[in-house]
Amino acid sequence: MTRIRKQLPAFPGAGELRCRGFKGQVDYEILGDPGSLRPGPARLRGSLSSTPEIAEQAFRDGDGELTLQSGETYRITMLGHSTGSSVAYFEMRA
Repeated sequence: MTRIRKQLPAFPGAGELRCRGFKGQVDYEILGDPGSLRPGPARLRGSLSSTPEIAEQAFRDGDGELTLQSGETYRITMLGHSTGSSVAYFEMRA
């Protein structure tokens, strides 16, 4: 029997990214409700969009903090980035 995976809702917005090499505005899209995250091992995945240089810098830094439009701040760990792309992928946790 095939299982159908539940599609998580997307939460797009604009927020502030802080990492070692950059602090400033980025656009983001998070798969799942950030308000549902609690301290612990649970994580959500998402992506951030900016210039190719900022996306690459964030990926090279490896981790940082993302402040959402709502004002909530989450720790993020960068997962991936393609050279020349303006999008970088991350996991976030409370």
